[in-house]
Amino acid sequence: MALPPGFLDEIRNRVPISRVIGKKVTWDLRKSNQARGDWWAPCPFHQEKSASFHCDDQKGYYYCFGCQAKGDAIGFLRDHDGMEFMDAVKLLAAEAGLTMPEPDPRAREKTDRRTRLLEVTEAACRWFRLQLQTGAAAAARDYLTRRGLDDAALERFEIGFAPDARTALTAALRDKGFAEDQIVDAGMSARPEGGGAAYDRFRGRIIFPIRDGQNRCIGFGGRSMDPEARAKYLNSPETPLFDKGRNLYNLGPARSAVAKGARLIVAEGYMDVIALARAGFDGAVAPLGTAITEEQLRLMWRVSPEPVIALDGDAAGQRAAQRLIDLALPLTGPGQALRFVILPAGQDPDDLIKAAGPGAMQALLDQARPMLDLLWSRETVGQVFDSPERRAALDRRLAEAVARIPDELTRNHYTQEIRRMQWAHFGPARQRAGGQGGAQGRNQTRNQNRRPGQGPGNRAAVPFIPPNMPEQGKDLLEGAVLLICALRPTVIAQAESRLERLLPLDPDRAALLHDLLTQGDSPAGRRGLETLRCDAHLGLTPAIIERKDDESAAVMLFDLLDKLEVARATSHELPRAESEIQGEADEGLTWRISQIARARHRAENPEMETSGDMNEDRDAMAAQLSDWLSGQIWRKPPRR
Repeated sequence: MALPPGFLDEIRNRVPISRVIGKKVTWDLRKSNQARGDWWAPCPFHQEKSASFHCDDQKGYYYCFGCQAKGDAIGFLRDHDGMEFMDAVKLLAAEAGLTMPEPDPRAREKTDRRTRLLEVTEAACRWFRLQLQTGAAAAARDYLTRRGLDDAALERFEIGFAPDARTALTAALRDKGFAEDQIVDAGMSARPEGGGAAYDRFRGRIIFPIRDGQNRCIGFGGRSMDPEARAKYLNSPETPLFDKGRNLYNLGPARSAVAKGARLIVAEGYMDVIALARAGFDGAVAPLGTAITEEQLRLMWRVSPEPVIALDGDAAGQRAAQRLIDLALPLTGPGQALRFVILPAGQDPDDLIKAAGPGAMQALLDQARPMLDLLWSRETVGQVFDSPERRAALDRRLAEAVARIPDELTRNHYTQEIRRMQWAHFGPARQRAGGQGGAQGRNQTRNQNRRPGQGPGNRAAVPFIPPNMPEQGKDLLEGAVLLICALRPTVIAQAESRLERLLPLDPDRAALLHDLLTQGDSPAGRRGLETLRCDAHLGLTPAIIERKDDESAAVMLFDLLDKLEVARATSHELPRAESEIQGEADEGLTWRISQIARARHRAENPEMETSGDMNEDRDAMAAQLSDWLSGQIWRKPPRR
């Protein structure tokens, strides 16, 4: 059975070859580069221990450097699994979510027709390029020169010219033996609605050929030389070859550049792509005169897991970014992300590169922002959140946006990051500084006894200190808590109520704690901080200094507070338990051991925490209880 044109290409676009082959091999993750779709494994076709079998997602092919086996996904299923061609196609179509076409006796005829139309567009491309050298194209050549395009650029991008003549191209193609129906079907000519001879679709325009990923000329874009033209840019119409929503300008060269390490940059138009490529940014592509579509997004992700969207700094560019966020959220996940660059107002990549050089563009690309930043800006910039209702409306909008993300891990990370942003903008620290929205921090005090950024079962990497430590151990914990707060004052607001319960015996430490809670700066507090900085026993200080994010510091702070509270509670209970063991109240011992068991249960089930609970180290508590039992602490010590 013959398949319709483009069906196999659609399968290849939807199903990465690594997904097919990955079910049969074990990838060598040390040698593979997952971000680029570059995979290596021991060859499944011959016995070997080294990873000489290479799979390239971007090209859609595999090759073994040992036995020279090669092919695409269909070829792999045929050669490795012994499947028939059509059976392999059906399996891949099911994985791609495509319905197999019904047998069509005219499919071969359609394939032949598509091949003939490609011949028409290739002939038209050559003709347009020749016309750029004629006298009629003088104004077009002057324009291209002013835009900085030299002969090498014209050759590289195959730029041509369509003279302002009604039937020049149609006649030239007829002379080459193409029928008028073929010329019209290829999108090169159009017929008047009332009937009559076909006329050229592109007239008086600079021509940009559009090629697909297989380097076939499928259509054209034309820029008018007439400033009064109804459309500045005109694309080929929808044809059996060309679907502007499923293709990207400069796709083939950009894909090759990305495979060599370039960044995939999505600009707005043809001239932006050309300017970027000439400045050394070879991984540049552009949509074809319309907003980015879902099909184009998927095509970008086939080339790179994290394209950078470079939009003009005008209002239209901002609106395009916001529309793209709504389109991308239901599709995003691991390996399918976006970053954004918003250019200075009134500039496109070509303007920026001419004005400030490639280095300025590179600096912007290096600072590309994740999609979450733009989502947050869209929902908050220019708005005032001075009431619970307004903040609740913001929470609902953000929650609805995040809920559209299908991947659970990605969705959870978005939620955590949004909480961090809310703390930064509306938390108690912002309230003390006079920032707007501080009341929201008061509404979030219920979270102050939970570890920031942690769900059930996650624990910070904090050194283990047993709960029945000597006093110097508790002193160490207290010092570490104060030092973290001094080094990372932004985390104080999250643990303010628990810090207020600290009662340092050392006066300098007490002064430091008072300064931290009130934003003061007393001499005694400075002495306390300097003493902590010089304390050789505070071995976790480098870990705090080296951590670049406040979230990690907050997680460590909460674990230290937990351990300190457990240690102090235990030190208070042990003497009472010992006296009760001496014969005063066996029931007291039973009650205290049951309390420890309950604390351990809460530590193992942090989702059951309530305000004031301590998330004890369950390993430490288990060890403590075991020591007590093995030591038979209920027996009275022998008299001396």
